[in-house]
Amino acid sequence: MTIVKEHRFPTSVRWLGGRLTRVSAPEKVDLDVAVPPEFRGGIEGTWSPEELLVGSTASCYAVTVVALFERLGVPLADLAVDGIGHVTRRADGKLAFVAIEVTAKVVTEAEWVAAAEAAAREAKEVCLISLALDVPVHVVVQVSASRQPVLGAA
Repeated sequence: MTIVKEHRFPTSVRWLGGRLTRVSAPEKVDLDVAVPPEFRGGIEGTWSPEELLVGSTASCYAVTVVALFERLGVPLADLAVDGIGHVTRRADGKLAFVAIEVTAKVVTEAEWVAAAEAAAREAKEVCLISLALDVPVHVVVQVSASRQPVLGAA
């Protein structure tokens, strides 16, 4: 199926044997992906689709925060984002994600804390990955002031 849209993100997946696959995208480093060790036949030390989903959600949120801060001229001293995906068995017996939690710690200059909090809230509403998911994404933001001026601040 070919649908022309504004942006396209092609990937390819090849089975390597057992429960291991390799994901490729043009001009990117290949990534091995396997069933997580929590499941039968899972492989230790290899990214799982579940981790990639949570990582995609958290990293999309992070880069969206950075883009909004740049657009608004909010100085950014530090940003750390953690994500955790919650999976449980549904009433029909199938495993499913029921929520993804994202926690962001943002450091900016003291006079920019309110603007940083507003931009961080907005980031959740425009993060492309979060918008694509049919599971709640809960975001907690902690903004603090840097003790020193932020390099490159507006």
